Amino acid sequence: MAKRRLDEIDEKLISLLRGNARLPAALLARQLGLSRSAVQERLRRLERDGIVLGYTVMLADQAAPAAPYAALVMVDLDPKLHDRAITALRGLPDVRRCHTVSGEHDLVIEVTAVSAEALDAVLTRIGQLPGVAHTTSSILLSTKFDRR
Repeated sequence: MAKRRLDEIDEKLISLLRGNARLPAALLARQLGLSRSAVQERLRRLERDGIVLGYTVMLADQAAPAAPYAALVMVDLDPKLHDRAITALRGLPDVRRCHTVSGEHDLVIEVTAVSAEALDAVLTRIGQLPGVAHTTSSILLSTKFDRR
């Protein structure tokens, strides 16, 4: 069976659930601009298709599980559109962190995704944002330690 592609709404729904898997469908619906029944149907489809495998409890002494796919993206900006690019990046739910940096690049952003295809799509979307002149991506393979 071919895996179905996630659309932008599915990606945003997953991002909201990553933040808090206990959000009620009515609140998810308001944040996504959909009806409660439409959100419930999307959740059923995501579960049925094996994209959402379950929901869990995280205890304070446990590290958050790593996203299945992640990348660090070095971004070069058009100085005249800097603020517009930052605003556009803030609107992408898969962009977890955005740092200004000194050196060769203007920003380093951390991106996560539920699949290689979704990661490819968000990296493409970032490269097309207004104000983004160039990107260089490094896919994260493993974490040796995390002091967060």
